[in-house]
Amino acid sequence: MVSLSGQFFSAIAPLFRPIHDMYIYNHTWRLQVHTITPFKTHAQGLEGWLAIVDGLTVGHIFMQLEPDNRIKFLDAWVHPSHRRKGVFRSLWETRWGYVTTTYPDYTVYAWCLPKSLPLLIEKGFHAGEVCTYVERSVTSIEQSPPKSYGTSSDCPVTC
Repeated sequence: MVSLSGQFFSAIAPLFRPIHDMYIYNHTWRLQVHTITPFKTHAQGLEGWLAIVDGLTVGHIFMQLEPDNRIKFLDAWVHPSHRRKGVFRSLWETRWGYVTTTYPDYTVYAWCLPKSLPLLIEKGFHAGEVCTYVERSVTSIEQSPPKSYGTSSDCPVTC
């Protein structure tokens, strides 16, 4: 089953021209053909690419242009039934090829999961600090006043 975001991107995918087809063999040696299609948004300097198999979006990857010649690599997603088939790598390589030819004097940075770190290290990135995922449910019963901090050194650091 394709997620809601996959359904949305599948609906708009025919509006964009593919830039290349990738032929990837997976671990079971079956041929997987997917098309990588670029798109731009008008929101926050975002650019992205879709991975499409048989007319359905099975993955996406984004980047954001920032001031001072910086680019933040953002969200990458591949549908669980299409993982370990080269889709993520071809999305990543497409974005990287675009950045190296279009923005040669920019600095690129990203926040990544541990399983994505080897690819970034392979591409010459340097590992920085670790950021830990946290979550909680929002409830309406907690209405404590905000804590007052004396100086900026007393303020907690967040991701």
